[in-house]
Amino acid sequence: MFFPVCANPMLRKTNPTVWRAWRLWKFSLHSSTACASSGPGPLDRSEEPSSVLTPNSPHTPVMLKEVLHYLDVQPGQVVLDMTFGGGGHTKAILNMLHEVTVLALDRDPTALCLAQQLAKETSGRVKPLLGRFSELEALLSDNNIKPRSIDAVLLDAGCSSMQMDQAQRGFSLSKDGPLDMRMDGERYPDMPCAADVVNTLDQQALASILTAYGEERHARKIAAAIVKARRVNPITQTQQLASVVAGSFPAAVLYARKDRLQRPAHVATKTFQALRIFVNDELNELHAGLRAARAGLTPGGRLCVITFHSLEDRLVKRFLQGDDLSNLDQYHFSPRKRGAGKEKLVEEKRDGGMVDWLPLRRKVITPERDDVKENPRGRSAKLRAVLRC
Repeated sequence: MFFPVCANPMLRKTNPTVWRAWRLWKFSLHSSTACASSGPGPLDRSEEPSSVLTPNSPHTPVMLKEVLHYLDVQPGQVVLDMTFGGGGHTKAILNMLHEVTVLALDRDPTALCLAQQLAKETSGRVKPLLGRFSELEALLSDNNIKPRSIDAVLLDAGCSSMQMDQAQRGFSLSKDGPLDMRMDGERYPDMPCAADVVNTLDQQALASILTAYGEERHARKIAAAIVKARRVNPITQTQQLASVVAGSFPAAVLYARKDRLQRPAHVATKTFQALRIFVNDELNELHAGLRAARAGLTPGGRLCVITFHSLEDRLVKRFLQGDDLSNLDQYHFSPRKRGAGKEKLVEEKRDGGMVDWLPLRRKVITPERDDVKENPRGRSAKLRAVLRC
């Protein structure tokens, strides 16, 4: 059973490495944001973070203590961080154990630069890998990493805070910038961006994207507004698109939607999510990443997957249950009804030996209230932790 670090001091005795890594990370965040001290004070040098744990700008990894607990990394092991991003989880693992190697994958060249810098600071304990989930097996082979040789895998799906905070990347509707949304546009300059999607696809196709990937109830209304607006001027900026979507609703409902913290949520939020998922082919990439993790993990290896919306979590849950996801489109348009096909699924698993995973915790894990207050962007995170059979 998992005991929250901050809520149960017994974890310091039962799992001291996780407790110490959490303490180090909290210290580093305080140190990176605090003003100059008014005077010297006592400091326990055993708790002082090393340079790898002190980022140039504060980055709060989602559900850090839960990830450290369930990955349960041991000395000498090989860990695969499939979404390096700002490197928060990787840095915590490196500070928890010095005799560990982390394979740091990301499709974003900006994240690769951060991983390369961290590799220099840690004397090669980090192995940067640039590529998508669908390219992972080839990347591992090129780096002489054999199948079933990785001890722990972390997959933190979705868009990183680093990408959201850069207006020029076009992910955030609160920051005006070019309507891009490509996670690896530098590598694939000919890849269509979000502006290409909203300015070229017909109304029916746009509505289908908003329904499938944003679960937007007003998809047809929004698609009609986009088509009408682009006849006057092409939609090329993020806040231009946000205004078009907002214009299709009465003023009274613009912020009627609430997020999980009961804060007003812009009516274009689901539209932006849908376009981002479509542009980056995120669900197919997530499925490819899960298959690659299964192929790479050694028997007894651990997998932690963090998702941020129901489409991702539904896919991960069904993959871990052994569902056939060869026709992925059928799985993200609507959730499976409770109990539907359950008996057939159990028979398939028993007769076909399809069970590859043992859950480390039966129910999905969500952030604690204090963690959500500290890092509101992680409010919708869900963690699933399993053991490779």
